[in-house]
This record gives sequence, structure tokens and C-alpha cells, in this order.
Amino acid sequence: MYRRVPGFGRQRVADRPPSSAVRAEFSTARVPDLPFISRSSPHELSRVMLAAHKVARAPLISPPEPSKAVNLEENLANAAAVAALIDHTLLKPEASRADIARVCEEARRFHFASVCINPYWVQLAAEALHGSPLRVCTVIGFPLGASQSRIKMAEAELALSQGATELDMVQNVGALRSGDKTAVREEIAELTALAHSRGAILKVILETCLLTDKEKVTACELAAEAKADFVKTSTGFAAGGATVADVALMRRTVGDSMGVKASGGVRTLIAVREMVHAGATRIGTSSGANIIGELESGYTAESPKPLSSGRVPGGEPDTY
Repeated sequence: MYRRVPGFGRQRVADRPPSSAVRAEFSTARVPDLPFISRSSPHELSRVMLAAHKVARAPLISPPEPSKAVNLEENLANAAAVAALIDHTLLKPEASRADIARVCEEARRFHFASVCINPYWVQLAAEALHGSPLRVCTVIGFPLGASQSRIKMAEAELALSQGATELDMVQNVGALRSGDKTAVREEIAELTALAHSRGAILKVILETCLLTDKEKVTACELAAEAKADFVKTSTGFAAGGATVADVALMRRTVGDSMGVKASGGVRTLIAVREMVHAGATRIGTSSGANIIGELESGYTAESPKPLSSGRVPGGEPDTY
């Protein structure tokens, strides 16, 4: 069945993931750039909000289905399969244009799943990765998750229009801890609908280090009810990152219905293997090149190997 979707023409609407041809059409579709939010007039900002509202109500176009199970023997035994699990990440505020370009080049070289960068750099990353199967991932409501829902929607709309194909949103942690389950669920559902209408996927960052186990379970259940594609442990900017126990708890809660992304402090091949064994199907890390280097060289680090000063600003692995 086909329907016309604004900005994308005639597209398939189906219960199953779209064909590779449709996904390719999404990846190359061009949408007129929207004005940069921080410099927009009230009228322009209203126009962006209205566009996001309309798209969120558009017919659902199934995005590529996230991996729900990892073949441990296959995916942890060779560099290409491990690379396919990694969102190659650079979210440091001081990252420059040259740093983003280098991360995109590394992603092409190692064939990572995606490049995960701040929203300001989405258009640059989309241009750098054009013609490759790599996906452009960005963050929404990052790193606190405390923005108004309509601001997150506008941020997501702009990112999608500039070429993002994966959105990692930070849930409203304070609302969750206050028992405002409806607000949390509805926000995730609106962003999920917006992402899916563009053939993108949505990951929900829980910020597990700030939550009790009961709150982690509730957050996973709300994300599942809202039809999000992944639950994700951490921003990498709070007091703690991914743990094996949290990943296992998240996997038990969502079952096989969603992907689980481990992020925050996953810097070695050993850590990747531990997270995957616990149930992770995606890894967010700024140390992807070193991890693949470990696998290719046969050297397995117990702790992060030093990065060269040219790889990450500051010369050391960041907390992601």
C-alpha cells in the first residue's frame, strides 16, 4: 500500500520494514533546510513547530527494524561484525569541524553502524557520508532531557530535515522520577511518530545512573509502549555510564521487542563483549577505532589504550 507523504512523495506504508530501495530513497531525499532555531524569529519558530506537529500525524512509514538479537559467536569474532554494532560517537562540546570530518572518515573506513554527533553537525555528517550505508545519528534534548516536548520536537524536525536517520533522545528524567508517566510516554510517542514518518529510528536514553532499578524498568516499559526502537543506558555526561547489570535488566524488561544500546564508558573489546553478552545490540563509544584495532591486532586491553592526540579533542578517551 502506498500513500503520499509530504517531502517524500509516494512511499510504501507497511507493517514490515521497507525495502532497500525505499530506504535508499529516504537516505537521499532532500528536504528544504529549516531556519536555525536559535536565530529564528517567533514566526519562523512557530512554522517549525507546526511542521513538526503535522509530520508527527503523518501516516507511519516503518523504519529499518533495529537488530533485536546478536549472534555472539559471529558478531564478536571478526572486526567487520563488531564494527557493525558501533555508533561511532563524538559529542564533546569542543569538537571542531575537522574533528567531525575525521570521525566520519573513520566510520567509512571501519564500516561502523553510524556516526553519532551533536545536532549542529548533522548536515556536515550527512554530506560526508552521502552515498555510503552509514547512518547519521544525533541527540535530542541532550544531555539533560529537561527541555519542553515541543522544543525536542522542533530539534528533531530540524535534524531529520538535515539528514539525520537515527535520533537518540534523552527522556525527561525528572518527570519519570516524579511519577508523570503519561507525560514521559507521550513525549516519546510523539518523537517516535516523527522519526518513523521519515524512515528514521528513535532511541530513548534513560540515564540509568540517576534511576533506581524500579525506575529503569518503568522507563523501559514506557519506551516500549511508545513504540520506540531502542532503549539506551546513558548520555556519557552524568555520573556513570553503562553497566552489565543495567543492560541485562533493560533486556529482560523489553524482551526481544526492542534494541538495547549500551553507552558511556564502553572503551575496550572486553567491555563490548560483556555488554553484548548482557543483551546489548548497539554500542555507543568514542573508542571504536581502538576497539577494532584490539580485535585486528589480537591485543585485548584490560583498560583503555591511549588515543593519539589527533583522534579525540584533548587526546584522551572521553566518558562516552
